[in-house]
Amino acid sequence: MTNGDLRYQYARLSVSEKLIAINVLVFIVMGLITALISPSVENWFALPKDFFDFLMQPWSIVTYSFLHGGIFHILWNMYVLYVAGRILLNLFDGRRFLNIYFLGVILGGLLFLLSYNIFPSLIGVNASLIGASAGVMAVLIFVCTYIPNQEVRLFIFNVKLWQIGLFVVLMDLVQIPMGGNVGGRIAHLGGALLGYMYARQLFNGRDIGEGFSNFIDAIANLFKKSEKKAPMKTVYKNKQATASKRAANHDKETHQKKIDAILDKISKSGYESLSKAEKDFLFKAGKED
Repeated sequence: MTNGDLRYQYARLSVSEKLIAINVLVFIVMGLITALISPSVENWFALPKDFFDFLMQPWSIVTYSFLHGGIFHILWNMYVLYVAGRILLNLFDGRRFLNIYFLGVILGGLLFLLSYNIFPSLIGVNASLIGASAGVMAVLIFVCTYIPNQEVRLFIFNVKLWQIGLFVVLMDLVQIPMGGNVGGRIAHLGGALLGYMYARQLFNGRDIGEGFSNFIDAIANLFKKSEKKAPMKTVYKNKQATASKRAANHDKETHQKKIDAILDKISKSGYESLSKAEKDFLFKAGKED
């Protein structure tokens, strides 16, 4: 397969699938680096538990999420991300998916950092944080909160999303006092909290990730080359083109109103209340975004 084919296949992936591909690629590359160069390279990207060490590598609040401790660690995270990501992207666009995921990563990392600097039982423990679990939990708990009564197939049983969300959160809460991966479980709860709050605020018409999106856009704009000003020229408006543009805008508004009406129906009656036509329309709309 040529580079052109790989780029084409990558471009066809959804946002969640692209994120999975990047995680797998980083896992392979880091495995080669630690085996051939030095295992200590990973320390530059893992989130340290000491606050002053974190100040020396602030990027680690995000980069830690691309590192994984083993094949089963990454397989489980990517499987859950794939399943929960498909559900979320049937409801919202990729921009909101990334908001939920990375805000979950950041909040999970901050809770890990805070816990290891204020709880006496953790202060002396040598630990660092790796793994995408906080972001994955944010996506999972978001869909479990937003469409709690939606049923999914789990082995041979049908269970509701709220039951899955409650189970995974309780598992982390129960296992924290037992020791073993305490920092990871604290990060999971941070991601879960973000996913829950994001969904609840969205019910109230407030997107808490909007500021994060604007911040990322502002940073991206700093790296863009300043565009050269084009020479001034006379522009003659084409009446037919203007009419076509108005018609396109009207179609876009109608399309968005239909999406909003379906999402409102989901928030009131659950995803299962949608007709097949509404589900198909929502799925196609998610793919277009």
